[in-house]
Amino acid sequence: MSVPDLNLSADPAELTAALVDLPSVSHDESLIADAVEAALRAQTRGFAIGRVGNRVVARTDRDKPTRVILAGHLDTVPIAGNVPSWRTDTAEEGEVLHGCGTVDMKSGLAVFLHLAATLADPAHDLTLIFYDCEEIAAEYNGLGVIEREHPEWLRGDVAILGEPTGGLIEAGCQGTLRVRLTAGGTRAHSARAWMGDNAIHKLGRVLTTLGEYVPRRVDIDGCEYREGLSAVAVGGGVAGNVVPDAAQLDVNFRFAPDRSPEQAFEHVQEVFGADLADGSLTAEITDSAAGALPGLSHPAAAALVDAAGGRFRAKYGWTDVSRFAALGVPAVNLGPGDPSLAHRADERVPVAQIHEVTELLRTYLTA
Repeated sequence: MSVPDLNLSADPAELTAALVDLPSVSHDESLIADAVEAALRAQTRGFAIGRVGNRVVARTDRDKPTRVILAGHLDTVPIAGNVPSWRTDTAEEGEVLHGCGTVDMKSGLAVFLHLAATLADPAHDLTLIFYDCEEIAAEYNGLGVIEREHPEWLRGDVAILGEPTGGLIEAGCQGTLRVRLTAGGTRAHSARAWMGDNAIHKLGRVLTTLGEYVPRRVDIDGCEYREGLSAVAVGGGVAGNVVPDAAQLDVNFRFAPDRSPEQAFEHVQEVFGADLADGSLTAEITDSAAGALPGLSHPAAAALVDAAGGRFRAKYGWTDVSRFAALGVPAVNLGPGDPSLAHRADERVPVAQIHEVTELLRTYLTA
């Protein structure tokens, strides 16, 4: 298949539509990566272009005092009958672009690509990173591959992830921890239940504890992070006539970035301390990822806040800003689109918001 042409100098909303029309479900990003690489090589000046797998990197080296990283993932969730893209224009919503990836996050990619081709003399050196497999298990994440194999590509003074934020700066991100709580018991025939020890019943106390849990709120750099501890899966049972001897409850703790994953696990152990202490439960970490502090006091990040008119808020959820924060690079999320519409069949983004984010970043990058 021939490589599709992308016009990086076109209206970024038109460029968004062109990117949406290139299907790029996780593990199938080669076509869009080819198109992005070809467009960057042909339509930008001063960028050194690199390609590793379905990851494309473009870097300037103009001896500017600071380096800004613009990063975004090429992949989408599975298509839900919403490709190719289409537009509507109503009095209520204005002009809106519909389609898989319009929000998460091909409008953000379009903004970055458009600026790379149209900025005459940025005030910063730029690194653009376009990567694969963000929407699936972390082991496949293309930015993680770059972090392991080419960490020098991730060095900079501030990183901007084009995740959907409604055009506002969403600083840092929450950490995430999944813990499996396992209760043990003794099997018995359900007709003689008193002879057994029902493991599922022991989870009742755990659910009560979760229902009464009061999550913490914490302010960091003017961003309020709200924590949450939730049951997300339950399992157990042997047969319809057997008292079960094992049951599991998976809990997810979304924690503020002032905690490490280790501290988050200590907190979960404290919450269920009584049951863990008497041996009713065991706790095992099944997944964890550190959060990212906002870092808005860093000069390069503060300048971005100024360009955004001082509008910012905390990021709820985990994003790849965490990878940059772990390397000491302040990182924020900033892109068009309502994040609550990501991954939905009716995913859509206001055209005006694509233009607003483009001009916000143009102001920041040229100031």
